[in-house]
Amino acid sequence: MRLLLAEDDLMLGKALETGLKQAEFNVEWVQDGESTLLALEANDYTLVILDVNLPKLTGLQVLKRLREMTKHTPVLIMTARDGVDDRVEGLNLGADDYLVKPFELKELVARVRAIIRRSLGRSEARIVCGDVELDINARLVKKQGELVKLAAKEYKVLLLLMEHAGKLLSKSEIEESIYDVSDAVESNTVETAIYALRKKLGKELITTIRGVGYMANP
Repeated sequence: MRLLLAEDDLMLGKALETGLKQAEFNVEWVQDGESTLLALEANDYTLVILDVNLPKLTGLQVLKRLREMTKHTPVLIMTARDGVDDRVEGLNLGADDYLVKPFELKELVARVRAIIRRSLGRSEARIVCGDVELDINARLVKKQGELVKLAAKEYKVLLLLMEHAGKLLSKSEIEESIYDVSDAVESNTVETAIYALRKKLGKELITTIRGVGYMANP
């Protein structure tokens, strides 16, 4: 899942980028409001983590422009200001949640996952497709109740497909989700991951439409 992190504090931004990547998210980090807006205009993200006090354009100005673009990308606001009026303003502009600094990384990760679940119409951290179960919080995959070990890219591909079970996803959509923007994309990564997932979890889990994309069967 591809996140946009907008934070101008270099030390905090680096720590958040590292922590979110360790939680299996792909993260693009920008450091001012103008860069945030340009990224949002050019790309689609699963979620935006947006600091209020950004240079050039504030986080709230970016949020207002984002909603004017009629983009429904979920947004988590971060701020050092804990006044009720500040939180209300952000929520009224279309933020999905608010987090007051300082905070623990594990709380940020939990809130990000909860917002994504809500945006996909789910209330649980567990996804089930047939006899395959994926626990997002624990990052565990089971088939018929037995744990299955997956490589990092295999897990990311499986998570994306199961999050969108019943929907056909193109190879490029999958690549955008599993690679950071600075990574070199290997041409056969998706095919290799799909082959491994079928071998470990059963051929019936994923449908391939040649030349179009892949779909997890609910």
